[in-house]
Amino acid sequence: MSNETKKKLTKTQQEYQALAKTIEPKRPVITNCLRAFLVGGFICLIGQGLSYMFIHAFGFTKQTAGDPTVVTLILISVILTSFGVYDRIAQWAGAGSAVPVTGFANSMSSAAIEHRSEGIVLGVGGNMFKIAGGVIVFGTVAAFVIGIISYIYHGGGH
Repeated sequence: MSNETKKKLTKTQQEYQALAKTIEPKRPVITNCLRAFLVGGFICLIGQGLSYMFIHAFGFTKQTAGDPTVVTLILISVILTSFGVYDRIAQWAGAGSAVPVTGFANSMSSAAIEHRSEGIVLGVGGNMFKIAGGVIVFGTVAAFVIGIISYIYHGGGH
């Protein structure tokens, strides 16, 4: 390719990018951030309410109320995903619904629901971790590294 052809190609690409920038609709960044904040905050508010309920109605301590709270949030997320409600919330809220534990449960259960026709083992079992597998691996590796650092920092357990 000659030098002149490269210059023309570069100029054409720049013209195209300039044109695309004028046509592309503006992204409502402030609105998207507000939606994510509201939905993520509401999910956390529900979690706090559940934690309060487990402490005061069922006699859990602050330390032990976290486990049933997380399980209940996951269950609610899976139920809403199975009825298609969570996906509509996620589409409106963006990251506000993806960041809490409910977003992780949604990604796991939606993959399982999508592949259920292929069978339990090859469909659900084989495809459920495609989306969430990276998160699980990262969490495991991070916990391992932090454990080693903590072990070294605290003098090898002595």
